[in-house]
Amino acid sequence: MSKTIDLAAEPYAFALSPEHCALLIIDMQRDFLEPGGFGEMLGNDVSQLRRTIEPNRRLLAAWRAAGLTALHTREGHRPDLSDLPPAKKIRGKSTTTIGDAGPMGRILVRGEAGHDIIPELYPAPGEPVIDKPGKGAFHATDLHSILQHRDVKQLVVTGVTTEVCVNTTVREANDRGYDCLVLEDCVGSYFPEFHAMGLKMIKAQGGIFGWVAHSDALIKGLAALK
Repeated sequence: MSKTIDLAAEPYAFALSPEHCALLIIDMQRDFLEPGGFGEMLGNDVSQLRRTIEPNRRLLAAWRAAGLTALHTREGHRPDLSDLPPAKKIRGKSTTTIGDAGPMGRILVRGEAGHDIIPELYPAPGEPVIDKPGKGAFHATDLHSILQHRDVKQLVVTGVTTEVCVNTTVREANDRGYDCLVLEDCVGSYFPEFHAMGLKMIKAQGGIFGWVAHSDALIKGLAALK
């Protein structure tokens, strides 16, 4: 598949090469997005994140139909918390922190119900799941190695949250030479102003970290490949 998909994007058009591109869906986990989870327990409005589910579902279906590479990430730690920095554990000074019992099991602990990906976007067999202990998907993971082995040079990045794990991952990817396209309707934040600013940071100064576009344009482009 050598055809390029030319997409309207900011700050300028993005030329997507399907054979060298992967979809990276960041942290669409139950504890972050579902009512009654850890995110809501902290007082956040999970509807701000849940609005991204349907755009991501449509995109993932089109991506799979085109036979392209999709990967998923989950933020979380080993059950013994040996990979959890003390500074991360205590930050925020909450009465309930990482590793403690939460609404859906121990908070941000691998293997717990809340740590897993929501059913609407659950990984298909063969789609790599990157378990990351930090905000960025490249830190302390084998993501870079997986992408290199698949000759991936571009990433379409979606998921949550725009200003934290999405932005961190895009910046890490940029430093490693990947071109990143972030889909504005497929990323979200508990705080709309942070979402808007996070996207502005990515596309600022001629695309200092990447490009920003809408999923409709990409889905249309994928359909034209058939």
